[in-house]
Amino acid sequence: MPIYVYECPCCSSRFELRQSFSDKAKGTCPQCGEDATRIFWPAPIIFKGSGFYVTDYRNDRGHASGNGNGDAKVGSKTEDA
Repeated sequence: MPIYVYECPCCSSRFELRQSFSDKAKGTCPQCGEDATRIFWPAPIIFKGSGFYVTDYRNDRGHASGNGNGDAKVGSKTEDA
């Protein structure tokens, strides 16, 4: 179950509550007993590993692989007539 941070508008105290996703966003301040509001924090996103830069998709010759729209050419051959 996630932990949510609440702030009381009366006494400005902050506290955490462990609630289910299905529970209503309602908390009671442990200091003054008033209804508190949930504080929303941005979720941290960390990109690790390869695959997030253009240089990660290069082939052995140093040129970008593919045809520019994300599709790589596989098994293309030219035939002499």
